[in-house]
Amino acid sequence: MQDVRQKFNNIKEQVEKRVFNSYLLEYIETPNIDEDKLLILVSILESLDLSFEKIKTYTLSTMLIQIALDTHEYISGAVVDEKKRQLTVLAGDYFSGLYYKLLAESEDINMIKSLSKGVKEVNENKILVYQSDLDRVDSLMTSIIRIESSLLTKVSDYFKVEFWNEFLANLLLFKRLINERNEYFQSGCSIFFQSLQKIFFSEVKLEDLTEPQQQQLLKVCDDYLERLKQAVEKALITLPNLNDFLVKRVKLLLSQYQPYAKTFVEEG
Repeated sequence: MQDVRQKFNNIKEQVEKRVFNSYLLEYIETPNIDEDKLLILVSILESLDLSFEKIKTYTLSTMLIQIALDTHEYISGAVVDEKKRQLTVLAGDYFSGLYYKLLAESEDINMIKSLSKGVKEVNENKILVYQSDLDRVDSLMTSIIRIESSLLTKVSDYFKVEFWNEFLANLLLFKRLINERNEYFQSGCSIFFQSLQKIFFSEVKLEDLTEPQQQQLLKVCDDYLERLKQAVEKALITLPNLNDFLVKRVKLLLSQYQPYAKTFVEEG
C-alpha cells in the first residue's frame, strides 16, 4: 500500500511525463503544475474506497485540464511573439486532448460532463475578472474562487464529498491572493489589484495611485487573507479525513501570510 505522499509523487511524475514535452518546451514556458491542487485531489480521492489506478486516472485527468486552462490564461496576459503564442495555445489544446483521452479510456462519461461544466465556470469567471466587469469586492472574490476551485469542487461533488468544498475554496483563494499580492509588490501590477483599482478608484490608473490609495487596496486584501487564514485553520481541526502530509503543506502555505498594509508606507 502506498501512503498519500507516495501516491502524490507517483501521480506528479505521471503529470510531468505528459506535459514536459521536449519539443514544446523549446518554444513555450514550462507548464505550471499546481502541487497544492494535485495534493488536494489525491487527498480527496484517497479518502474514498478507490483503487490507486482510479485515483491516478481522476487526478491526472483533472490536473491536465487545469494545466490546459493555466496555459491558455498565461498566453492571454503575456507579451510574446506570434509563434510562441500559437504554440502555447496549441500546447493548452494538447493538454486538453490528453485529459479527454484519459477519461474516455476509463469510459467515465459522467466525469467528463462534470469537469466540462467546471471548465465552463472557470472560463466565464476569467472573462469577468480580466475584463474588469465586477463592481463589488465580494463579486470579485466569488469569481476568483470559481476560477481557482471549480474543477476540484466538481470532483468532490461527483463523489458526494461536498464537505471538502468550503475548505478548498478558502485555501485556494488564500493562495491566489498571496500570489497576487506578491506580484503587485514585485511588479506594481496584478490582475487582482487592477480589479480592485477599478472598483475603488476607477478614475485613476493602478500605477498612478497615491500611497494612501495603495494602502486601502492592500488593507482590503489583508482583511480577506486574515479571515481566510482563520477559516482554513478551523477546517484543519474540524474537517474529517485530512492526512498529515496535506495538513503540513497547508500550514506551510498559511505561514506565508504577513500583513503588509500597516508597514507598506514605511518600507517604501
